Amino acid sequence: MRPNNLFQHVKLHAVIFILGFTAILGKLISIDAISLVWYRTLIAALAIWIYLVLNRSPLVFSPKIIGQMIFNGLLIAFHWICFFHAIKVSNVAVTLGCLASTALFTSFLEPLVKRRRISWIEVGIGLIIILGLYIIFQFELRYWKGILFALGAAFLAGIFTVINEQLIKRYNAMSLSFYEMIGGWLGISLFLVITDPGSFPDFSLSLPDWVYLLVLGIICTAFAFMISIDVMKDLSAYTVVLAFNLEPVYGIIMAYLIFQDSERMTTGFYLGTLIILASVIVYPMLKRIRR
Repeated sequence: MRPNNLFQHVKLHAVIFILGFTAILGKLISIDAISLVWYRTLIAALAIWIYLVLNRSPLVFSPKIIGQMIFNGLLIAFHWICFFHAIKVSNVAVTLGCLASTALFTSFLEPLVKRRRISWIEVGIGLIIILGLYIIFQFELRYWKGILFALGAAFLAGIFTVINEQLIKRYNAMSLSFYEMIGGWLGISLFLVITDPGSFPDFSLSLPDWVYLLVLGIICTAFAFMISIDVMKDLSAYTVVLAFNLEPVYGIIMAYLIFQDSERMTTGFYLGTLIILASVIVYPMLKRIRR
């Protein structure tokens, strides 16, 4: 592994540890998923904008490129809405366990975008993930709504990660993140105005909610998101997504320590999650053997 790649892997896993706390914050914040993501994208966009201004980073691109960034921001926003709603209707453990299936969707989406042949190693890992999800469904059917929303979030994560891999090779990670956060915020704002103007966020939140939202928006979003995009200059989308399967490990452990009984799951759930997370170890080994 080249020194630069090793450094990018270290950065990636540091970000994954930070993101493992995102689900905890999603459960602690009392507002609904759509409002939560509205605040999250707004706070993140403001934080990134301040950074860009202080560092005099580029913000001017062609309308076509800005449109692509904003569209990807919409996908990210809908991913987060599905993610946080899954937590609200189930719990942190179920949501994070199913989110690991992002690798399955990416194994098919990335070859389509790059117009390369599908890797059967990646498909094989995807089948392992399906087995893990099947076991989770068998033992945790009471959380079927949360499982479906988490799988929706995983599918959207696969799409926007593959698109980001293409964009980051041409544009600054900070600028890209800024327009994506703006795109997500504008999309949710328009949706709320059209569907239910009365539900538009009015900033009347409790102090704990504001504290959690600021941590979520600045540290777990602006900082973490920019770094996760930046590492894709040297790492593939599939490698990034596969590494993100470690997020449930951190998240589930932290959730159990904080919420305890509400996060206690059946043995079958942990078996299914373990099978999914095993893909993180198996994939690099198989790829190295193939080479």
